[in-house]
Amino acid sequence: MNYSTLLFDVDDTLLDFQLTEEKALTALFKQQGIELTADLKASYKALNHQLWREFEEGKRTRDQVIYERFSLFFQQFGQAVDGVALEQDYREYLNQGHDLLGNSREIIADLAEKADLYIVTNGVSKTQYQRLADSKMTGYFKDIFVSEDTGYQKPMKEYFDYVFARIEQFDPSKTVIIGDSLTSDIKGGQLSGIDQIWLQPEGVKEDPLIQPTFKIQKLEEIYSILEK
Repeated sequence: MNYSTLLFDVDDTLLDFQLTEEKALTALFKQQGIELTADLKASYKALNHQLWREFEEGKRTRDQVIYERFSLFFQQFGQAVDGVALEQDYREYLNQGHDLLGNSREIIADLAEKADLYIVTNGVSKTQYQRLADSKMTGYFKDIFVSEDTGYQKPMKEYFDYVFARIEQFDPSKTVIIGDSLTSDIKGGQLSGIDQIWLQPEGVKEDPLIQPTFKIQKLEEIYSILEK
């Protein structure tokens, strides 16, 4: 193995967040008596993506993102809603989502016998811990680092400094981060001085300003990099 320490993102790297989000939004909107049309879903996802990007850039706190996103979303349609209450209901639905992305659990189980695995994820601690536990993957990781617990978030160097300080005998030259986000995972790896493997989402274009060390289309392709 070229690397002895593997840092894995969760959403759309190991777990299928797109499917989880779809199910949670559908349930939430049904609860509100609203049909989740393709246009509504696209509008929400665009706003949510923008807010999380602002979180990555340090322009918003995590609480501002999750407790204001539904208020801001419905404001676009001239409706005033209780964003906190909607978030709490949405969170309950979201917590239940643990759909695996492909054969990720089998890959993780195999890699755990060959290297030290860690989770590095932005998001809400309770949600991420529950989803990992329900997907039966928690036991394969030596530790789990959620941005809510660290006080920092990817791609901040401070987040990775926090993680590295808690990995025994940490060696940056033997460490690689694997994730689907250029602005969070790949940029974070670059800022902290470790190699990166970009699991390129379907339809997402490359960014000439953020060039990953490696690029794969499916998680199983990781072996061609790790076992060279």
